[in-house]
Amino acid sequence: MKAQLRKTNSRTNGRANIFDPQVFLDTAGVSRRIAEYRRNESIFSQGDGADSVMYVQKGGVKFSVVNGSGKEAVVAMFGPTDFFGEGCMAGQTVRMGTATAITPTTLLVIEKDELLRVLHTEQELSDHFIRYMLAHNIRVEEDLVDQLFNSSEKRLARTLLLLARYGKQDQPVRTLPKVSQETLASMVGTTRSRVNFFMNKFRKLGFIEYNGKIKVNKSLLTVVLHE
Repeated sequence: MKAQLRKTNSRTNGRANIFDPQVFLDTAGVSRRIAEYRRNESIFSQGDGADSVMYVQKGGVKFSVVNGSGKEAVVAMFGPTDFFGEGCMAGQTVRMGTATAITPTTLLVIEKDELLRVLHTEQELSDHFIRYMLAHNIRVEEDLVDQLFNSSEKRLARTLLLLARYGKQDQPVRTLPKVSQETLASMVGTTRSRVNFFMNKFRKLGFIEYNGKIKVNKSLLTVVLHE
């Protein structure tokens, strides 16, 4: 018998109920396994076989790529409710980058064939997954525009806001998982010294609270919106 889908209510503003993929994956009989990773533990490496998609239950994941000369670039960060590793769904046979847990992390790992089966049979999950992929593609385009036209200060501010999950339907995290200035520099495309300079500037202006952990205040948006 098909598992009944539960839905979560949005805030009491008259909007329709929101499909919750976590509830679905927990209750609909989808074949998947739970995997737990320590901070800095590798989830998969560049060049590994690609045969599964991951869904982040809790924690955070860094996705990085290394070029032929050994230089690493952080190209994405994932947090709770994010999917990653979906390249295998489009025919990728090997991982194009390395995924590393940046904090203790719990994932649902779904084999490609199983996810394809469920997407064909469960309309709500299919719709949610397509919306997520479209939003992810828009984010990639925005990242490219950001790199081409914005200053490193504005790029850093945008990166911190994205890591704090501003713009998500749920409340922003505000307190970021522990992320080094080297990682931020790689994501922004600048040097660690520039990141350190701007982080101190943001702290003095009250845009962030920075004492080991980083807390992002909504006022940081003014850096991104300022022309």
